[in-house]
Order: sequence, then C-alpha cells, then structure tokens
Amino acid sequence: MTHDVSLDEADDLERREHRRARSAPPRDVRFKLTSFEDLNISATPAYLVKGLIPRVGLTVIWGAPKCGKTFWAFDLFMHVALGWAYRGHRVIQGTVVYCALEGVTGLAARKEAFRLSFLGKHQGSVPFHVMSTPLSLAADQRAFIADIARQIPNTPPAVIVIDTLNRSIAGSESDDRDMSAYIRAADDLKNAFGCSVVVIHHSGLDTSRPRGHTSLPGAVDAQISVKRDAANQIIATVGLFKDGPEGEVITSTLRVVDVGTDAEGETITSCVIEHADAPVRAAKASSAMPKGAQIALRALHEAINDVGKPFASDHVPAGAKVVTMDQWRSYAYRMGVSESDEPDARRKAFARAHEALVARERVGRWDDLVWSTSS
Repeated sequence: MTHDVSLDEADDLERREHRRARSAPPRDVRFKLTSFEDLNISATPAYLVKGLIPRVGLTVIWGAPKCGKTFWAFDLFMHVALGWAYRGHRVIQGTVVYCALEGVTGLAARKEAFRLSFLGKHQGSVPFHVMSTPLSLAADQRAFIADIARQIPNTPPAVIVIDTLNRSIAGSESDDRDMSAYIRAADDLKNAFGCSVVVIHHSGLDTSRPRGHTSLPGAVDAQISVKRDAANQIIATVGLFKDGPEGEVITSTLRVVDVGTDAEGETITSCVIEHADAPVRAAKASSAMPKGAQIALRALHEAINDVGKPFASDHVPAGAKVVTMDQWRSYAYRMGVSESDEPDARRKAFARAHEALVARERVGRWDDLVWSTSS
C-alpha cells in the first residue's frame, strides 16, 4: 500500500534536510564564501613595483623589435631581485624567474654589463634565475610550475617574466582560442605561486597596440609600452594600471659596456640602462644624418636591389624586400661605413649606423631581417 506525501509533509521534510545540512560538520569546499563582516582590507602591499608591476597579476610590456624593451625589463627586474627602489618607485624584493626564449647569450652579456656597472660592492647571491628551454606555455605550464617549485622550493618566485609571447605560444597570437589558452596558462602560473607574471610582447604593423588578439589587453592588470625615439632614448609609458595611476613616462638611455673578448679577440659589448631626466626633443628625420648612417643606408638599398627578397609575415610590411643583417653588414663594410679597417672599429661603426637608422625609422627590422622604409 502506497502513501502519498502531502505538500505540507514535503515542505517539512525539506526543512529538516536544510537543518541537518546546516548542523553537519564543516567540510572542505571548493567555492568558499566570505561573509560581508569578514571581508577586510589587506595590509599586504598590492604592488611588486609601485605604480608599474602588481604584486599578483598579469602585465604586458610591449613595443617594436629592437626598441630596448628587454634591456628596460631586465633592468627593472634586477631591481626587484636586489630590492632596490626603481626610479622613485617602491619595490618589494623577491625572486625573479626570467624565461629568456629569445637570445640567452645576449642576456648573459647583459647580466655581465649590469654586474660590472652596479654590483661592485654587492655581497651575496642575486635571486635572479634564467630559464632558456623552449616553452609552450599552454601545454607546459604544469611541468614548468613543478620544475620551478622543485629547484627553488624555499624562495618561490615573486615574478615570472616570459620573453617573449611569440616564442611561448602554440598556434597563432591572433586566434582567440590560442590566446585564451595562453592567458589561462599565465593565470595558472600566477595562482600557483601567488606571483606576478610579466609577458614581453611585440607590436605589429599597427604600432599603437600589442600584436595579436584583443583578449590579451582585456585580461591584463598592467600594460607598459616601450619605444625608442629619434634621440635614441627608451621611453616606457604606463598605458594601463588597474589599481593605480596611468600615463607615467620613464625615460632611459643605453650605455655601452665592454664585457669581455671573444675567441677571435674582438671586444664583446652589451648595454646597461641609465636614467634620463626627461625626453629630449627628437631630431627631425629630415635633419642631416651622421656620415656612417648615410653610407649604411646606401649599402642597404644596394643590398636590397642585389639580393633582397619578399618575405610574407605580419612583422614585415607587405611588398617590402628584406635582406639579412649579415648581408647588410657585408655591403656596409664594403662601402666604407668605417674609416678604419680594424674589425672592432668596423663593427662598432656599423652598430652606430644601424641604431641611428632604426631610431629615425629609416630602416625596419624584425629578428635578423631588415628592410628600407624609404625608397
């Protein structure tokens, strides 16, 4: 014989179930609720570098190739590792993990230039760790997190720097699914260590924003653009900062430092970042260029006419012919970019000419390819 439960009895059963649930012993929950009364302001600083890098969050530092963004970022995060104030900004000292996915050899020279210039009286180790193994962030983040924890278990990273996004993404920067997977992986790093994650990224042909899908700018907590002006200064601008003021401009210059000699006896150089008070007025593109730059530009045009080839890429203007840096350098040497035949003098003369032409936007460069921006 069945017994139909009345509506009143059903309501009474439901009330008893709710009472039992409320009186049951507490258990671990995945989605924890915090009451209004327990929602308190944290006294822990919200920044890693005040006004520039959040203590926990995602930051993008972006700019055109060869604009100086990696020199600027390296200098900034060396200050974090050492606990030094940065250009008047307070810094929370912490361990840095720097993923050098584009040119670890250059980073070693940069480290030596910094050491020779600024660490003469420093004692003790510097908690700055470099990782140069190829990395696909979305696929490798679990192994990457485990390897970091295994190698520095007592000093978890305060910041993980990924240089660059292009070298650490599987798929396309412009695909929403690929970029979304990349952002989720960056969030996994951030959550695993309670740290800041900084991604160094390029601009595209539209130099007003970072390259790729718009989901990246929408996900960041801070965004800093870096450019090199016609006066060869490195200008870093805080374009977005969710928990602070925006628009600050930090101006720097590069100073060349001799860091050793190679197997052929030639001097190895790198650069360190130095403070500049304010941007100086940029030289007009139409003003007279140094003689060496004029020769190098003619050499580039001749190289392009002789051996230049089209190169299909988002990094290179459509229709532009490119040559390699070695091809351009060879033509410049042959045309007398330096008055000296000494290898070191010729190399330095070409480097100065190249820097001047890129700063004046007369030459474009991506990776090892160069092209002329003028006829």
